Amino acid sequence: MSNKFIPHTQADIERMLAKVGVSSIDDLYADIPAEVIFNRDYNIPSAMSEIEIRKYFNELGNKNETLTVFAGSGAYDHYSPSVISHLLTRSEFYTAYTPYQPEISQGTLQYIFEYQSIISELTGMECANASMYDGSTAAAEVAFMMVASARKKNRVLVSATLLPRVLEVVKTYAKFHGIDITEIPEKEGVTDLAALDTLLEAGDVAGAILPTPNRYGIIEDYSGVADKLHAAKALLGIYADPSALAVLRSPKEWGADIACGEGQTLGMPLSFGGPYLGFIACSQAQLRKMPGRVVGATTDADGKRAFVLTLQAREQHIRREKATSNICSNQSLMALYATIYVALMGKEGMKEVNIKATAGAHYLFDKLIESGKYEPAFPGKPFLKEFVVKTAGNVAELNKHLAANGFMGGVDLGDGKICLAVTEKRTKAEIDRLITLMTE
Repeated sequence: MSNKFIPHTQADIERMLAKVGVSSIDDLYADIPAEVIFNRDYNIPSAMSEIEIRKYFNELGNKNETLTVFAGSGAYDHYSPSVISHLLTRSEFYTAYTPYQPEISQGTLQYIFEYQSIISELTGMECANASMYDGSTAAAEVAFMMVASARKKNRVLVSATLLPRVLEVVKTYAKFHGIDITEIPEKEGVTDLAALDTLLEAGDVAGAILPTPNRYGIIEDYSGVADKLHAAKALLGIYADPSALAVLRSPKEWGADIACGEGQTLGMPLSFGGPYLGFIACSQAQLRKMPGRVVGATTDADGKRAFVLTLQAREQHIRREKATSNICSNQSLMALYATIYVALMGKEGMKEVNIKATAGAHYLFDKLIESGKYEPAFPGKPFLKEFVVKTAGNVAELNKHLAANGFMGGVDLGDGKICLAVTEKRTKAEIDRLITLMTE
């Protein structure tokens, strides 16, 4: 055999080639133009000592340009305590086997249980799961839950103030499940609740997904929305920032049946876009419809505390035709990350993160407005750590100017609108420097 890691014999290979109607493996790639085939040696250095290889990669790393981040829109530059990376690699967590076998997976099962408990406390919901990929796919799974609960209703309403990439993922997932996604229009930066009332009149709505805070950083008021949806026999889902829930009204307090969101704000580094963490929490009534893994606490034969997967049969994950969802990967390393972060921060630490971020964001907002070169995009709307201002200038050119001076500016929303975010990592000196660059 040409490769010791490929177990097929030459006879195996010939039978497979014959089955697909080609005579050689090269024939499988015959359609690839010759000019795009790589035909020279790879630029890989020869063997190096440990000292040499560390130096080599340090030099590569130094080519990256590190910017001070003031962008947000769903991914935020929060502080990641260094102890987390050390605890993540402990063997009982990092190498534990599949939680289907509890006798050898107690480490994994315990931290999933603790993670679920944390998400339940933040959201106020009765139950939470693990093993969701990210906030976008978690929101899509919530749409599936709503339709599965409603049975004969096939439409889910989603606010236009949800993050655009989340909305697009929900639409993509829904399309291939035959679910109708209808946007609730926005009005002055918030969900148009009058439009929601009109959409509910059709009587075919399974549920609605609304954000807190929304794509503009605005904290929306959902008073009475749950009652309207429940009267229409529909469910309320809240897409939330879990870090912000340390100080904001919880989904449960809004009357939500399901909560979901992106857990990156629980101390996870930006990491060029991932890996991140999705979460779902729900009421007891929706538990059987919730995908992912659910871990419960019990006692073993000796009466000692132990943890097991509960409520969901394995068919939930491996029999596609029977499953509400086909989420099955044990996507729980990031759940462990979030668990350690919240445990380290505690309730007061989580509040302090938001207090510092809010103070910095409002200071930046006030100074930009005072300069006369910016105006509020949504006057009078409350925000936490993120906001939108409007300028007569060119936002793309502004962001180029900021990048040239070491800053990652805000997200360009078009029409002169720029969305800026401030976290607890941003110092007053950094904010003042940004103000100077944005107003000079």
